[in-house]
Amino acid sequence: MLMSKALIGNENVKIVEEMKVEIVKVEHLVKTYGEGDTQVRAVDDISFTVEKGEFLCIIGASGSGKSTLMHLIGGVDRPTSGSVYIDGEDIFKMNDDTLAVFRRRQVGIIYQFYNLLPVLTAEENITLPMDLDGQKIDPDRVKEIIDQLGLEGREEHLPNQLSGGQQQRVAIGRALINNPAIILADELTGNLDKKASDEIIELLKEANTLQGQTIIMITHDLEIAKQADRVLTMRDGKLI
Repeated sequence: MLMSKALIGNENVKIVEEMKVEIVKVEHLVKTYGEGDTQVRAVDDISFTVEKGEFLCIIGASGSGKSTLMHLIGGVDRPTSGSVYIDGEDIFKMNDDTLAVFRRRQVGIIYQFYNLLPVLTAEENITLPMDLDGQKIDPDRVKEIIDQLGLEGREEHLPNQLSGGQQQRVAIGRALINNPAIILADELTGNLDKKASDEIIELLKEANTLQGQTIIMITHDLEIAKQADRVLTMRDGKLI
């Protein structure tokens, strides 16, 4: 977690600054759709950085471009122009196959609608990135994730046998299983009631504070945004 300069004192500011590590760098990112008079700039020349271990929220109204931005940061879509660096790697200089492998290993994405495979159990959905990558499954790591998410006894359940909150926990487990460089969360509480929503946010905060996981969350909920280390606001494709 980041430390407040007000708390550490001026004499230690330099030391803390040297400890910070940049994990994400977005440079002049642009994404356009259409041409001519009908062209839409969904992401309009955005630049910012994220430090390792930071919990960043990006807020904005529907249609502001925040989900498009998240897809670009995660390498799910390619920009019209601009660059995204994750842990020093320029992801858009990779070909599609290399980028797919990098994304599977270094980027955990949590979607609002869970995106679980209906024919796989909760445990199989969690370990899916490792299966796709040909990695050996570590039972201790899987048990750690399941225990952390409060899914004990639900390992063999299919998604349709789980509540919305439990399905979102499975999606979080899938994102965490590979210890990725960053976690991207897109309106992940949008389909949940307040109790389940609070529990999900608490799980992410624990991953951030206890494990140092870097999190970039997209949301329109100001109450959720208040719990982040830093908030960026988008409007009409721009950071304001």
